[in-house]
Amino acid sequence: MVAGGAAGASGILYAPWVFALCLIAMLMGDLLVYFFGRHMGWSLLGFLCKVSANPETCILRSAESFYKRGKTTLVIAKFIPGLSTMAAPLAGSMKMRTGQFLLYDFSGAVLYTLAYAGLGYLFHGFLSVIVHGFQTAGSLVEYILLLAVIGYIGYRIWLYWTHRIYRIVPRVQVEEVARRIKADELTQFILADVRSHGYYDAGAERIQGSIRLEPNNLQPALALLPKDKDIYLYCT
Repeated sequence: MVAGGAAGASGILYAPWVFALCLIAMLMGDLLVYFFGRHMGWSLLGFLCKVSANPETCILRSAESFYKRGKTTLVIAKFIPGLSTMAAPLAGSMKMRTGQFLLYDFSGAVLYTLAYAGLGYLFHGFLSVIVHGFQTAGSLVEYILLLAVIGYIGYRIWLYWTHRIYRIVPRVQVEEVARRIKADELTQFILADVRSHGYYDAGAERIQGSIRLEPNNLQPALALLPKDKDIYLYCT
């Protein structure tokens, strides 16, 4: 987009067409993953989160933005790494109306295109100097880029190793919890519904005897939870 904006300013490309093409490309991509999210739900979100450093909180952090900002998240999502990938499929999985999605996503795409293509348009002279400098530096730039790629791969490996504990979530068999409920042992443990915002509303059905914990606002609830009981969590 920055290069396209610079090309538009230099007269190599027609600036309004650059803007229109950037907008159409983003909307087509977002609409595609929105429909995938609508029909595939959590399986798609889980797949996308496999490339995340911490898959267990990947979806939750994106859902947290919807929880705090609502649908306007789509307007700013493209400016936030991680959320930019998850926002459209998450909106689809939450069954947001297509017309509503397009309205907010279009607004976000316009802002994003204006920001980056506009940057290239305004500073095309400066970009030209940088490109010329890269061409002059030649092999030095290649070595710097190679070191940057190696450093990034090393960083991802370090993140993966640091967060490896979160890739294994302690689980209990459904049958065991059902047996304990049937044996009238609910006073001996806590059963909590932690479905993310968008998958839970005030009228949603819960497992009998369970309590509701909002996963995006856990701090107040943590002080009230007992320390001497098992706590079972269930989500979507």
